[in-house]
Amino acid sequence: MTEKFDPSPADKHAEDPKRSVQRDKRKDDALEKGLKDSFPASDPMSSTQASKATPDA
Repeated sequence: MTEKFDPSPADKHAEDPKRSVQRDKRKDDALEKGLKDSFPASDPMSSTQASKATPDA
């Protein structure tokens, strides 16, 4: 038995942790910018774009 058993091998399909942190930081920065740009406001800021409504038939 030359190889040592590894009960939890690395997941080759897992997301790169550095890329994940960068993506989270970009989202957080965008949210902060939106909050600063909309201050003061009575409505909470949405981090997503509103979808276009379909016209009534």
